[in-house]
Amino acid sequence: MTAHPLHLAVALDAAGWHPAAWRAEDARPAELFGADYWADLVTEAERGLLDFVTFEDALGMQSAAFHRPDDRVDQVRGSLDAVLLAARVAPLTTRIGLVPTANVTHTEPFHVSTGIATLDYASTGRAGLRPQIASRAADAAHFGRRTTPQLTDEDVRDPERIGRRLSPLFDEAADAVEAARRLWDSWEDDAEIRDAATGRFIDRDKVHHIDFSGEHFSVRGPAITPRPPQGQPPVMSLAHAGVPYEFAARAADAVWVTPHDRAGAAAVLAQVDAAVRRTGRDTRARPLLRFAEVLVFLDAEPGAAARRKARLDELDGAELGSDAEVFTGTPGELADLLLDWREAGLDGFRLRPGALPHDLLGITRGLVPELQRRGAFRTAYDATTLRGHLRLPRPESRYARAGRTGR
Repeated sequence: MTAHPLHLAVALDAAGWHPAAWRAEDARPAELFGADYWADLVTEAERGLLDFVTFEDALGMQSAAFHRPDDRVDQVRGSLDAVLLAARVAPLTTRIGLVPTANVTHTEPFHVSTGIATLDYASTGRAGLRPQIASRAADAAHFGRRTTPQLTDEDVRDPERIGRRLSPLFDEAADAVEAARRLWDSWEDDAEIRDAATGRFIDRDKVHHIDFSGEHFSVRGPAITPRPPQGQPPVMSLAHAGVPYEFAARAADAVWVTPHDRAGAAAVLAQVDAAVRRTGRDTRARPLLRFAEVLVFLDAEPGAAARRKARLDELDGAELGSDAEVFTGTPGELADLLLDWREAGLDGFRLRPGALPHDLLGITRGLVPELQRRGAFRTAYDATTLRGHLRLPRPESRYARAGRTGR
């Protein structure tokens, strides 16, 4: 095993990341809204010793367009709440990290913080958070309390332009994450006494108001949930351009980026590093892990994955498009790609299975053994928490560090 084994995660979404994946021969479309389907996927990912799985979510119906709803009925529509879904599968697993998406544009940070803290308890220290802004203006109509920018067809051709248009939402998201982190810290680790003899359940001097006040909202606190087992569940974000890179530098513990080759990975990581410098983040004190995204179709037989993808493209009526690199090939060829890209400075990869469960099995039963043979991936879990898998230290409550007391 190398000194720093590769981090691997899988992004779970409906029947897979190809819009026609639900029509594949081995798909399970009738089970997409059942707990057993998701439990099977997550337990398979855990058998593959992956660091974590992620659960996609949105506040509006899925759409073939990034920025507006559509009326298509030939693609999967409808989803389950990601945080609740992660909590449902948590007791069925023991080691793998669980990272749901939670919208922070239309959801109060107090609720997001409480949901993720509860998930951390349900999973005994394996929760993470992927905060997401509401990039579609139509989603605001589900809440009726505000409007958000309407992206145009011209906007969505340029990730930098999207970032500039949505910059105020990223600023708000950074405040939401900061409020959530303070709420996680608002109970010191030893605030619970639970002494029936004396009648003291908590030490009130170790439960703190956070008194967060920002441009977008204020949160007094404290949290209603005691400090999570991890202290602070890891925060992760997907980024394609300068503004979201700065959001990651300000707010995240890991950033997911979307290069298309090794040179592109190096260029993107240079932009991430520049964002870190602009924000003044000390990565020695607060490491920022860098993952690349790859959408994968895997088969042991050479050429089979490309043929399978071509059939799905035919069913959908268009060639698959993606922000991430689309890979078709064998597990060995994917291992070559990952280890090559890693040399650009990546810590790991979040893989998007093109079709489920087929390509998840290709990862856990094909790619993982191949990486293990090359000494690039673990052969057993050596930690019990998500922070442990990611080699992130457990932080002390900021209020304990500051020696603050009182209400």
